[in-house]
Formats: sequence, structure tokens, C-alpha cells
Amino acid sequence: MIYLDHNATTPVDPEVLNAMLPLLREHFANPASPHSAGQAVARLVERARRDVAILAGARPRDVVFTSGATEAANLAIAGVLATAPANRRRVLVGATEHPAVLAAAHAAADLHGGSVQTVRVHPSGAIDLAHLRALLHPVPPPTAGPPPTAGPAADPEGSGGSRGRGEAGEADEVALVAVMAANNETGTLNDPRPVAALAHEAGALFLCDVTQAFGRIPVSVTETGIDFATASAHKIYGPKGTGALIAGRSARARLVPLIHGGGQERGLRAGTLNTPGIVGFGAAARIAAAMMDDEATRHRAQTELLFDLLVGWLGLSALEVNGPVEDGTGRPGPIRLPNTLNLRFVDADADAVQSCLPDVAVSAGSACHGGGNEPSPVLLAMGRSATAARESLRFSVGRFTTVDQIHAAAATVARAVLRVQSLRAVGSGEVPQPAEPAGSERPGASGRPPAGWSDPVTPPPGRTPELPVPRSALP
Repeated sequence: MIYLDHNATTPVDPEVLNAMLPLLREHFANPASPHSAGQAVARLVERARRDVAILAGARPRDVVFTSGATEAANLAIAGVLATAPANRRRVLVGATEHPAVLAAAHAAADLHGGSVQTVRVHPSGAIDLAHLRALLHPVPPPTAGPPPTAGPAADPEGSGGSRGRGEAGEADEVALVAVMAANNETGTLNDPRPVAALAHEAGALFLCDVTQAFGRIPVSVTETGIDFATASAHKIYGPKGTGALIAGRSARARLVPLIHGGGQERGLRAGTLNTPGIVGFGAAARIAAAMMDDEATRHRAQTELLFDLLVGWLGLSALEVNGPVEDGTGRPGPIRLPNTLNLRFVDADADAVQSCLPDVAVSAGSACHGGGNEPSPVLLAMGRSATAARESLRFSVGRFTTVDQIHAAAATVARAVLRVQSLRAVGSGEVPQPAEPAGSERPGASGRPPAGWSDPVTPPPGRTPELPVPRSALP
């Protein structure tokens, strides 16, 4: 299996597993226990807290361990609305936010009588700052005249918003703005700084989902003005079931716990700590901090190679990049997650292509979004048609991805796309073979081979690729 779905989850790094095993064997004591065994485990937890904080550009005391980014988002959003004044319970969410944030916002609005409005994005997927500013400072409605009619005229800002049970009035001010740092489907990046500035100017707090950016590109919660950040261990080669809410002291003071009990995590997240998971999270963060720059360079080269190979097999007109593109070229743009590539294969349904890829793991959208053949809400929000969204696949490379795997995957995906296009066009089961690009020659006859020409090599079954980067002298 060639695994190109690292934005859904990553394998546990062997060094992370080695760090966790002692917590399952000899260091099994409860970190809340006052005896020496418990305090030894507590020290390991605090070291992990420090390592996660370093990767997040925050202070250790700002890290609250949770079961994952989903719980962290729920804790932040529900907490802010629970303590917000009655006239400040409006939440603004980016149109391409993760389902965890969107669902948490609507649930909290229903519970606390607030409202949710959606901030538009540009075709690249980047947040529309002008629309955010308009929603933060809406024009007051006229004091007299007929009530607005249904339809676009009733919503001149195009917010696409919804209200909670409280039916908050037009004068409601914004309590929270939620805009992610990096999109999980397209790799589109948002600079947190202008979003934070606009939110704070309006008296609102800023929640930034950094789950996909964390460990892949530099993140600094403190320097960018983020009030709440969410992260998850299993996106950075750590264990599932462990995450963190990262929040400064003043932001934490606005929260109320979702889980009540023994008062762990400064009273915000009760329950005996998942010490193996937390120590694994810390180890994963420590490794990511040491390898981030090298991995980003390698991952960008691999996704660009994948794009070039697919263009060589299929032609540029058969592909469309979903996300940032270079002006005038149609190539993936530089301002994106380096490991992520989202492509539309024209006239090839993504689910059908996936069914022809038993040995290549890719995704047609967020792993946390409902199944079926529903088009990606992220791509729809970016202005893609339902047909285009259904013809799109996400490729996300990772720490153990090799160049040979990229070549093999490109050839396999190209054959699958051609097969689906052929079946769609003529209803035939004949499998067309991808043609060698016109005018190309075998390597050796004319020097460097053209893009798209390769003899794909697949690692033998059961063999784990060796790490492409040495890992010596890790902190």
C-alpha cells in the first residue's frame, strides 16, 4: 500500500512508540498521586507539555491536554458562549472550517442562544478578510420601512449564517471568530495575524484550528494573537486520542469545563490523564520541531513531482488544482501546506477512481465528513461546482513517503483516471494504457527524461521504507 493520506492520520513514529511504552509498563502510576511513582509520571507529563508548547510557540501553562482537536474546539467554543454577555453571542466561522469546528459552533449556539455566521473564502480557499470585517461591523438595519423579504436581498453580506434557538437580534456583537491556519483538504494557508487583529478590534476572541499546520509549518500562538488553538497528536506521528487546547491565561478564564470530576488540567478537563498518549504527543512534537524544515522541503518537492508526473501522463488540461495556484501556469502555488495537493481530474468521478486504486490510499475529502458521494463542502465553498468537487482527490505525503512511491502512485492514478474517463465516455470496460508523452524518449537517449516518464517501482509487500532523513542528536 502506498499511503498518501497523511492529512487524515499519520503512522506512529517508532521513536514515539518507544517513548510511550514505559508509560504502559513501569511508569504506570497516576500523575495526580503524591507518592514518588506518581510524581515521576507527573514530571514526564510536564515535559510533554513543554514540548507541545515549544512547537506551538506558546507557554507550557497554556497547554490543556484533551482527547483531540475536536474536544479542544468544543471546549473553546462552548466555554466562550457560556460566559459571554447576552448581547455578544454571535460566532463567525470560516466557510472551509473542519466539521469539528462547524458542528461545535452550531451546537453551542443552540445551547446558549447564540448565532453562527459563515465567512466567505476566495476561490483559493483563503479567508475573505473584507467579508470578515463586514460581519464584525454590520450596518445597522433601517429603523423604519417594510421588513426585508426572503432571498439574497435579505442577506446583503452573503453570510450564509444560521441562528441558534435564542434568535439573537441584529445588534448582537461577535463573541468568537474561528478561522483555521491550514485547510485539511486543500492545504490553503491563512495568516492568523490579520484575522486576530480584526477580531480583537471588534472585541471578539480568535479560535485558530492549527491541527494541519502544527509540526508542518512554523506556528506561534503567542506572536500571532491567537486566543485559542487546537491541535492533535495523530497528525504529527503521535497516538490517536490525544490533543490539546492552547490558550493564554485571559482566554482560559473565559472557559467552563465540558467534563467535570477531579479538577485535572487546572479544572478545565477532568479525568485521569492519558499519560502514554500525552508523553507520545510530547515526543512527536519534539521530533517534528527538529525535522520540520527538512520535511517541508522534501514534501514540497514530492507534491510538485507528483503534479508533474500526472501532467505528463494525462496532460495539463485534464487537471485542475484546488487551492492556491501560480499565476498563469495552473501549477500548485507556493503558499500552501507543503505536503498537500488537491486535484480535480476532469470527467473522472473521484469515488470511481478510488475504486481502481486498491494499492494507493488517497482521499476525496475530510475523513471526518459524512460518507457517500456528497461533494466536499470545502470545495463548494471555494466556488467549485458539485461536479468538479466530485472529481477531486486529495494527496498528502508524509515522513516515510519515498520518491519511488510517488512515481508508482502517479502511474497508478493516471491509469485509474483514464479507465474511468473511458468508461464514462463509451461505456466500455477496455482499460486504456497511458501513452508516452509525444516526442519523448527513454532515459539515456536525450539526457533528462521528460516529466511523466518513469518505470514505477513499488516497495516489496510488507517492507517498511527506511527513513529518508537521518535523525541524530534530537533534543
